[in-house]
Amino acid sequence: MGPHATTAAPASPELTCDALTSTFRVLQRRGGHRFSVDDRMTAWVAATLARGRAEGASGWPCARSSSRSTGPLRVLDLGTGIGSVLLMVAWAAPEAELVGVEAQAESYALLTQNVERNGLVSRVRALHGDLRARVPELPARSFDLVTGTPPYLPPGTATPSPDAQRAAARIELRGGIEAYLVAAAHAVAPDGRVVVCADGRTPERTRRAARDAGLHALAALHVAPREGAGPLFTVWTLSLAAQAGHELAPTCDEATHVQRDARGERTAASREVLAMFGL
Repeated sequence: MGPHATTAAPASPELTCDALTSTFRVLQRRGGHRFSVDDRMTAWVAATLARGRAEGASGWPCARSSSRSTGPLRVLDLGTGIGSVLLMVAWAAPEAELVGVEAQAESYALLTQNVERNGLVSRVRALHGDLRARVPELPARSFDLVTGTPPYLPPGTATPSPDAQRAAARIELRGGIEAYLVAAAHAVAPDGRVVVCADGRTPERTRRAARDAGLHALAALHVAPREGAGPLFTVWTLSLAAQAGHELAPTCDEATHVQRDARGERTAASREVLAMFGL
């Protein structure tokens, strides 16, 4: 599906080139920030929504905002890092146009390389900037789908890594779920969707942040690493509160996704996620 990644070896021995999908690969630093299961689960939820929208599924409203009545799906990934979520969604939604915004210098440099190496420069744009700022290239109410995987740990609650890239991915140095949802609420189209990952141990923080940003939680997928364990993180699907409507979504639909069973084997649900990306 879509273009294939270049098979050229990384220019630096400090980099690895790893499979994101059956045909897309990502450059990442051996000792730096690397993509993980929260990226893949966020991309899976977003890709499921994107495919449903393309097929006219009921989870995506029939009516669209007047400014976005025609054209391809527009996707924005906030704090995109090295581009793992952005690229997985691009692979699963080959007609979509995507934008990723990233502030951390090393991650942005890898992001641009990953977009180029996967043959996506014609429909994926990388912006170097802080998601908390009003970036001119990100006009209000212009994206059908907004994604984000913010760091989970407020400053002072954990020792930051001496590696700047890893520290930025783990500690809320440029804001946490609150900042991401404010930015998402600004960018998402009136009938669009927001998909974000947040700490599974503090769901009320995300609910409060959503309310404060003017968003309504439509669904929460709690992701547990293995059978019998509590959730490590939750992938939330949200919309603008004014568009949610009590008759459409009186409550937030909640479900649990378990990665591995009691024997340590991948569950059927986990295999389904990999299959979405051709793995």
